[in-house]
Amino acid sequence: MELYDAIRLRRDVRAEFTGAVVDDEVLLRLLAAAHQAPSVGNSQPWDFVVVRARATLSAFAAHVARQRGRFAESLEPERAATFDPIKIEGIEESGTGVVVTYNHGRGGPHVLGRQTVAETGVYSAVLAIQNLWLAAAAEGIGVGWVSFYEEPFLAELIQAPAGTRPIAWLCVGPVREFQRVPDLERFGWRAGRPLSEAVHHETFSGNPYAPE
Repeated sequence: MELYDAIRLRRDVRAEFTGAVVDDEVLLRLLAAAHQAPSVGNSQPWDFVVVRARATLSAFAAHVARQRGRFAESLEPERAATFDPIKIEGIEESGTGVVVTYNHGRGGPHVLGRQTVAETGVYSAVLAIQNLWLAAAAEGIGVGWVSFYEEPFLAELIQAPAGTRPIAWLCVGPVREFQRVPDLERFGWRAGRPLSEAVHHETFSGNPYAPE
């Protein structure tokens, strides 16, 4: 698959997992792609915890369901009705979770390029996630990023050592199809912005960028 095709077809998968478990050889290719991401000071501050134990998947799914309920309760009735049919995770259906973690101490006390922008370490871990996601799209494998969780709960669940933060739980598995329209657009939660609104000329308050 061409890179631009993978970018265009990539989706945050929830309901389309087939229930089959991703092949280990394929999963290792995805993790290798993630591990090849650029990182500040070549610190490679990530680790990947592969979770397949049914008890762990169920425990995390139950925790996420509770957080989903709390979010729903915070919404106005009309917004809650829009949110209600939106599936927000495929933890058990995918059969495989990949927890991406970040360790600020990786690379030592002097990480080249992180001195003035500490968040570049987290950005690096997110680049690894994007690499994995695009590689998965090219392989026809679905990925769903779950963010309805409390960080201490997930850290304890995977027995993360001190100083290691979970950045994402990724549901990874074969899918029946990729939705052509992102779920949040399909269900009316929020539409995407056109590129013309996001590109500015010279300054943020300047005119929209238009090639000459």
